[in-house]
Amino acid sequence: MEKSIYSEEYQQLCALLRDLRREAGLTQVEVAARLGVPQSFVSKYESGERRLDVIELRHVAQTLGSTLQDIVARMPDPGAM
Repeated sequence: MEKSIYSEEYQQLCALLRDLRREAGLTQVEVAARLGVPQSFVSKYESGERRLDVIELRHVAQTLGSTLQDIVARMPDPGAM
């Protein structure tokens, strides 16, 4: 199991979070304001430059109107990669 933020699986998570933000009609600035963090925080996790821990991911999911369960369910099966 590759643990790098550059793994294909992690990049898919980053793309999913970006897609969820866009589906919610939010900008990075708006998400950052709701999370109480700088816009660069959002930019960095969406680009894969920063790795989110599970607590941060839960807060991001809630901000985007989603849940951890929904995000995990939308991730591709690693066995199919």
